Amino acid sequence: MFDIGFWELVLISVIGLVVLGPERLPVAIRTVRGWIASVRGFSNNIKTELTEELRIHELHSNLKKAEQQNMQNLTAEMSDSVKSLQEAAAMVTRPYEKDSKDDKASAEISSVPSTTPKDEKPTE
Repeated sequence: MFDIGFWELVLISVIGLVVLGPERLPVAIRTVRGWIASVRGFSNNIKTELTEELRIHELHSNLKKAEQQNMQNLTAEMSDSVKSLQEAAAMVTRPYEKDSKDDKASAEISSVPSTTPKDEKPTE
């Protein structure tokens, strides 16, 4: 990454030991290591998001091409993109379909009249 050799690391360690002292040097090393780890994690997240955005853009452009061809005579790449988009749309709507079925079931249960009359008290 920085093309630092063994002797450069030794020199940095000696300077750090002289400047910080033996008590504070381990804490400084842990702090710097934490910063480097957080920067790496951040860069990996950015790279993942950019890759996903590029994939979405490619799928979108393939879908536009497929619509222009009226979904006929599609290349393998465009048909794969259309299938991928259809699967994604199905996954998005599945939770709502389940919720609507649950709502219908609860509405049916609430519409069934109670078997105990309102004036009677249930026996204990």
